[in-house]
Amino acid sequence: MKPTLVLVGRPNVGKSTLFNRLTRTRDALVADMPGLTRDRHYGIGRGGSRSYLVVDTGGFEPSAKEGIMVEMARQAEAAIAEGDALVFVVDGRTGLTPHDKQIADTLRRAGRPVYLAVNKGEGVNRDTFSAEFHELGFGQPYVISAAHGEGVRGLLDLILERFPEDAETDGDANTGPRVAIVGRPNVGKSTLINALLGEDRVIAFDMPGTTRDAIEVPFERNGKAYTLIDTAGLRRRGKVFEAIEKFSVIKTLQAVEEANVVVLVLDASQDISDQDAHIAGFVLEAGRALVLAVNKWDDLDDYGRERVKADIARKLHFLNFARHHYISALQVQGITPLLKSVDMAFAAAMVKLPTPKLTRTLVEAMAKLQPPRHGIFRPKMRYAHQGGQNPPVIVIHGNALDHIPEAYRRYLERTFMDVFKLQGTPLRIEFRTARNPYADKD
Repeated sequence: MKPTLVLVGRPNVGKSTLFNRLTRTRDALVADMPGLTRDRHYGIGRGGSRSYLVVDTGGFEPSAKEGIMVEMARQAEAAIAEGDALVFVVDGRTGLTPHDKQIADTLRRAGRPVYLAVNKGEGVNRDTFSAEFHELGFGQPYVISAAHGEGVRGLLDLILERFPEDAETDGDANTGPRVAIVGRPNVGKSTLINALLGEDRVIAFDMPGTTRDAIEVPFERNGKAYTLIDTAGLRRRGKVFEAIEKFSVIKTLQAVEEANVVVLVLDASQDISDQDAHIAGFVLEAGRALVLAVNKWDDLDDYGRERVKADIARKLHFLNFARHHYISALQVQGITPLLKSVDMAFAAAMVKLPTPKLTRTLVEAMAKLQPPRHGIFRPKMRYAHQGGQNPPVIVIHGNALDHIPEAYRRYLERTFMDVFKLQGTPLRIEFRTARNPYADKD
């Protein structure tokens, strides 16, 4: 088993910067603003003498009584409980605070080894810089600079030497689908994640914008591996005011690009908006397999349900390749069929299409409907083969294919999807025209 290192501390001490340093990524949002990280964020450690897991946590407020800070504290406490070693990050430039002392008391009761990292220590006298933190009672403080990497490797080696090497399988190789949960703010994305996991893994709070980062959560169900990605709600561009929210939108779009399957969550208690259509359009443009989850279905009567279905058919008609599910994430209703559709969409997105059957399907499609002429010439399609996956790409070779109209392309897409039963994923067709050997001759 890989050891798990949990980064804990008050807001804005540099935990996310250290997380990115240890994982050699930019997965955690970083800005000079307290309270940016809210959920716990997992990553694979990529420095040090052996492999390990790193968990970033939000600013820890052990005495929080209400609001979002209570949920952030719960997430931090859950991370502490599952950690093998705790890295208590403090801000050496601010100095020791009462808040640090309160966190130290909580960590002592956790019964885990605690390593005190005094951050922002670039270009200082280390002994003087760390002197006051001996008061916390965790032994020698380790002065580091997460931003510049100073002292990080030494601290890491010290932590990892207590965990013996063992025969490990490549535990970070998750062969299952990466599933991004996307939608407008406050439609129930985090609640759906928690329903799938059967635990309060991410913060679900009745306030738009609760999720800011894209949080990856590996899990297994019925022996199948998945990685769920909880994303920030996407607002209309004109309503994205905060700099942090702009970063969140970027992380969401990146999550869609890196996913295999996207679950688009709609709120049945609200009208299907132009923003829902914009999000769906982006997913389609990215070529990702898609499952539609209409949440809060239990709140509607029969008339409301029929109205929502009609609204979806009218405004999201271009998603007719995707399966629709009417669910209640809060009541955990309709979740199992939703996950089955995710499996089907993933299988369709990653399908391998044999060249003989592709070419035979192309010939049969042309026999039913020839492509229209362009001037005196009719485009001639000769054979087809697969050119990619996620989404499936079919490459068709022939002559004068530059002039095939979009309507005929859609006809071929529908034909291939029907023949190969590709439900849940879009399909791309590329036309490649053979070069005319006489084109450069007089």
